Amino acid sequence: MLTKNAAPILEFDDAPEAKLNPANFVTEKFQTDKLVITFFPEVMDRLAEDGQIVLERTIPGENPVPIYRFTEEPDVLLTLGQVGCPACAGNLDEFHAMGVTKVMFCGGGGVLDRNIEVGQLLLVDGAIRDEGFSYHYLPPSRVVYTDPAVTEKVRRYLDENRVPYLRGLVWTTDAIFRETPDRIARRKEEGAKIVEMEQAGCIAVAKVRGFAYGALIYGGDDLTGEEWSNRGWRSRRGVRCDLVILCKELVKII
Repeated sequence: MLTKNAAPILEFDDAPEAKLNPANFVTEKFQTDKLVITFFPEVMDRLAEDGQIVLERTIPGENPVPIYRFTEEPDVLLTLGQVGCPACAGNLDEFHAMGVTKVMFCGGGGVLDRNIEVGQLLLVDGAIRDEGFSYHYLPPSRVVYTDPAVTEKVRRYLDENRVPYLRGLVWTTDAIFRETPDRIARRKEEGAKIVEMEQAGCIAVAKVRGFAYGALIYGGDDLTGEEWSNRGWRSRRGVRCDLVILCKELVKII
């Protein structure tokens, strides 16, 4: 039933089926249920060149989505995420319809605390919903939280393997060019440590569809100073490659 509101984005409809559903696009399901989503194209290029991943299939469409699998662990798939909730989380909904039930996400984002170093990992506990996509999956709320049971499994693995990390919220926004000083300050007050563009939507899809989802975001550019600082975050190839391999292990245990 549709709950009416003066603001259209707050008119939540809990109908389980829509006119168009992910299953409408599925012609063949995956042979595995495990998927890693990364935002590091250079890492995928390197893994492909080294023969560590091979193309599983390409999901057709106006923006085709290549899906790879690890050669030594063919039960784990790997794909490059697309920017923003509509693209990334929308694809995630389709991946689930194709048989994926365990997902680890790894990407980077802008730090809201200057003490977070470049490459430092954040285990995502939830996302401040400053976007539009998640409101079509869940009733309005300020924060959407990851499944505590899944997050606990990730935490335990990181601790047991002595992988340093932080925990906390991210701020998910649609508008990269509207991260204003006042808005940044407000999100910091609410507990967000990193700003990014996908987590609220991905977490919402996982909660509604009922599958395991975890996310690790590493500290990238810095939004805390008088001026924005790139900090060379996109050149941290070692961190980015290690994070993909780490998520390959994590997706097997969540």
